[in-house]
Amino acid sequence: MEEVSRLLLLEVKDPRIGMITVTGAVLSPDKKRLRVFYNTGKIANDTSVEETQKGLSSASGFVRSSLARKLSLKRTPEIVFEYDKTLDYGEKIDKILSDLKDES
Repeated sequence: MEEVSRLLLLEVKDPRIGMITVTGAVLSPDKKRLRVFYNTGKIANDTSVEETQKGLSSASGFVRSSLARKLSLKRTPEIVFEYDKTLDYGEKIDKILSDLKDES
């Protein structure tokens, strides 16, 4: 997860990606697929998430080959990026609670 974050921050130059936070990673039991979860840090609209997703999808091959070189893995899993909605959901709940507090 740390190495993927570092690669995205320092080596991937796709302007569609922008500033993202890698929030988690899950390796499939057969070790063939690595699901990397990310968030944009603010409540994102569908267009920005779509563009970021396109950028990450196009960078997945580069990330995979870079991981293979840096981590000396026998087999490198396919990298799949997925938007993590949990932070957006948490911010939405905080806003609702704040609004309720302001009403009382």
